Amino acid sequence: MTNTQMAAQAANKDGFIAALDQSGGSTPKALKLYGVSEDAWSNDDEMFDLIHQMRARIIKSPAFTGDKVMGAILFEQTMDREVDGVATAQYLWENRGVVPFLKVDKGLADETDGVKLMKPMPGLDALLERAVAKGVFGTKMRSVIDAANPKGIAAVVAQQFEIGNQILSHGLVPIIEPEVTISISDKAEAEDMLLAEITRQLDTVPAGKQIMLKLTLPNKPNLYKPLTDDPRVMRVVALSGGYSREDANAKLAQNTGMIASFSRALTEGLSAGQSDAEFNEALASTIDGIFEASRAG
Repeated sequence: MTNTQMAAQAANKDGFIAALDQSGGSTPKALKLYGVSEDAWSNDDEMFDLIHQMRARIIKSPAFTGDKVMGAILFEQTMDREVDGVATAQYLWENRGVVPFLKVDKGLADETDGVKLMKPMPGLDALLERAVAKGVFGTKMRSVIDAANPKGIAAVVAQQFEIGNQILSHGLVPIIEPEVTISISDKAEAEDMLLAEITRQLDTVPAGKQIMLKLTLPNKPNLYKPLTDDPRVMRVVALSGGYSREDANAKLAQNTGMIASFSRALTEGLSAGQSDAEFNEALASTIDGIFEASRAG
């Protein structure tokens, strides 16, 4: 299948994006939730082997196919590894019908003006070239908004689009993710500012190109509908941001055209100790719930 078929699926298919991109900092927590305690590994290599085993188990599960999982976001180490002897991105698309994306950011800088920008990414061009060679379709990068601060929000969105355009130049589709923290008191005001800044920055997207957006579920249902409808936006996906899966699914269903991209909510209820039958049943139930909420929207 070609890039054109991946683009058609990314733009139009019912389903959601599975975020399998926990990186070094969040891996111990992800493993702990999966029932693997920190005494199970003695160095980073062993830790990453364990998280790769978890991800491979998810990817190979019968329910994890393009029927309901439109795409999956990979961590760089996952892209570089294999599932059953096949490079992970290639396995996802050719064996599961799932569009592969790659997390490219290097984490968050310290907070300034109520936001956390992304740390510099000096090796980005080389990473993007590797991603293209491995059959990756698009990328994802995250910043965080902790306050309705116009200067900070403008800086976050400007940085996201500047790097997004660099990613577009490699023929990849960037998922731009300026996450608004769900617990802040001025979340609704921050979201209004974010919408205005994204709308302004969309004018920098080269003609004929499209980006994707990954946004916190908004306080005001359908706030981001104008972005969903914009021809320069391939898709708007929602992050669960710490809401429980039940709450996230309920909020998602109120937002027309938005689909889910959940990580913690996806792996909720999965455990290393489950038999394959138990694991597959739990994952299938989760996938069904997130899929229905994405479609309801």
